[in-house]
Parts: sequence; C-alpha cells; structure tokens
Amino acid sequence: MTQPTHTHRTLGGKYAEIQQHQGTGPLDGDWIIVYEDLDRSIISATTQRDWLDNWRYLESDDCPICLGTGYDHIKGNRDRPCGHCYGLGKVRVDGEAATDLWELATVAGNIIECQRAELEQLRAIADYPGAREWVDRERQKRIDDSIAQQEQEWRGKPGHAPGGQRYTGD
Repeated sequence: MTQPTHTHRTLGGKYAEIQQHQGTGPLDGDWIIVYEDLDRSIISATTQRDWLDNWRYLESDDCPICLGTGYDHIKGNRDRPCGHCYGLGKVRVDGEAATDLWELATVAGNIIECQRAELEQLRAIADYPGAREWVDRERQKRIDDSIAQQEQEWRGKPGHAPGGQRYTGD
C-alpha cells in the first residue's frame, strides 16, 4: 500500500500525491495534481490552488491514527481525543506513540517550540516598517467596500413607497 503524503484539512482521510503536470485546454496555465484517495482506492485530479487550499502535507511526527487532528477519525467523535497521541496530533520524532508521561511531555514541548518559532516570525513581520499601516489601510478599505456593497444592494431592491420607490427622507 502507498504511504499517505497528505490529508484533507477538514474531512481528514489519507491521500498520496501521485504526480503533477501542466493543464491543457480550459485548464491551460494551471498545474494539475493527480492524487489517490487511499481509503477508497480512487485516483482523482484537482488544480494546484485547490490542492494547496484543502490538503495538508503530513509531517513525520503527525499521529498515524488521527493524521495530526487530535481526534480519532475511525470513531468519528470530534469531542474525544485520539487515544494514540492523547489529543496532541503529534507523536515522537520516530513516529511512535509516547509510552510514558515524560515522552508525552517531550512531544508537547516540541509543539510549544514550533508555536514559539512561528509566533516570532509573525512578530517580525508585524514589526516591519509600514506593515501595521498597510493592515489598517486594508481593513478600512474592506469596511468601506462592504458598506458600499450593502448600499448598492439596498438601492437595487424595490421600496415600499408608492410606485415601488424608496423613502429618502426628503
């Protein structure tokens, strides 16, 4: 059996990326990802954009049972943690489950270190000159665009005044 290389971000499951190639015809200019659903033994294809948005690469320390989600897909209960990784979604570096509390603490410590590194990267980006101003401008632009869209939708709908007109307050 082929080893899984990816899992779906929301649906879970085991997938193996088979190949990538350039699209033709209506998909000219797009990259096509061919993959196999290992649970159903079905080979499918999707665009690279869809693949990157919806599938996640499996790391070597992702739990082989829950595939890094922290809950057991076999039982299908999202409220209960995976019994193999104790809900962490990660196992030891060698891919085996933690056998005692000290090994579990090591796994949790590795998760914390990865989160700290990612947080430091995000702080460095936020501290870059002009980054906060750009974010504030984009946020205000989205708010203004949303208000304008709501206004246009309101104006396009029929009113309740005589002749279907809108009351304007005049």
